Amino acid sequence: MNILAIDTSNETMGVAVLKEGQLAGEYITKVKKNHSVRLLPAIDQIMRETEVNPKDLDKIVVAKGPGSYTGVRIGLSTAKTMAWTLNIPIVAVSSLEVVAYQSAYLNKQVCPFFDARRGLVYTGLYQSNDKGNVTLLWDEINISFEKWLERLAEEGKPTVFLSQDVDIHKGLIEEYMGDLAIIPESMYHLPRPSLLALAGAGKQPDSLHTLTPNYLRLVEAEAKWLEKQEKSKDD
Repeated sequence: MNILAIDTSNETMGVAVLKEGQLAGEYITKVKKNHSVRLLPAIDQIMRETEVNPKDLDKIVVAKGPGSYTGVRIGLSTAKTMAWTLNIPIVAVSSLEVVAYQSAYLNKQVCPFFDARRGLVYTGLYQSNDKGNVTLLWDEINISFEKWLERLAEEGKPTVFLSQDVDIHKGLIEEYMGDLAIIPESMYHLPRPSLLALAGAGKQPDSLHTLTPNYLRLVEAEAKWLEKQEKSKDD
């Protein structure tokens, strides 16, 4: 199976090609530049270098968030457009799940997270196993990181923490989790598009027309609009 994987949901931008089930090429950058400008050239380059034509693709896998609202939309709209044009299936995978796959084979409890500002994070709890799979234990959520860590500390289990934003919250993690916290070196925290392809390879296709981003919370403008509507009802 030939798969194109696309992830622009956060600061890291990644594109990968699986050719006949094997990793043929992978492109990853972590730079503060516009994904919308760099994504299509990256896709073109990696497909030319791996000698995979668009018509040879069997599936497109895309990270659907949570993360940067703009970044999620860029990746999802590009993937949906390609899938519709090529008439091939599309699979959307949680961006947190992709990060959790960095811990595959560790057989540990894993907490991937992204900073959501104001003390909040997007997170969930996963379990990796020695077969290279990860399963969701606690639903993904937008929550105060302190409250989340309190809950994890009460469980008392060793937990791997993975995030591009780990340096922001490292002190808090160590304060609540102590020796239970496992924080790998920096290179293990960046989501790899090859693992995104792996995560999506066995999943059922999503509906192209109903597939939407997974923001885990309303964008600010929408939240303010809904708040205004509720106030008008009370008046």
